[in-house]
Amino acid sequence: MLHTTLMIIHFISAFCIIALVLMQRGKGAEAGAGFGAGASGTVFGARGAGTALSRATAILAGVFMITSLSLTYVGSRTVVAPTSVLDRMKQQAPAQATPAQSAPALATPAPTAPASPTSSAPAKQAAPANPAPASPAR
Repeated sequence: MLHTTLMIIHFISAFCIIALVLMQRGKGAEAGAGFGAGASGTVFGARGAGTALSRATAILAGVFMITSLSLTYVGSRTVVAPTSVLDRMKQQAPAQATPAQSAPALATPAPTAPASPTSSAPAKQAAPANPAPASPAR
């Protein structure tokens, strides 16, 4: 909503600046006064249109710069993806299920394997880890 409002103000100020710049007389306009072009400047008063149009252009240029900076700030913010009601319900469902699952359950101990073999046959002895060095052959 804020982004759209700033964009509208930005476009309006841009178009108004363009219109005001086009309505202002350039520095070479005084040359046309000898041919009858100077009479149109009396619409804005004795001081002419230069002062009023210059002020309006400066004000609109300031508005344009402020909206440009504001749009940059608004556009650079990271926005969390919008979630629907169903997404929120999915997030709440596991949170509600965990307290019921965290209740202590009666568990029977698992049987453990015996430490020694239960067969009656004697166990074989393992070979030594380091065999004795062989005697040199002659």
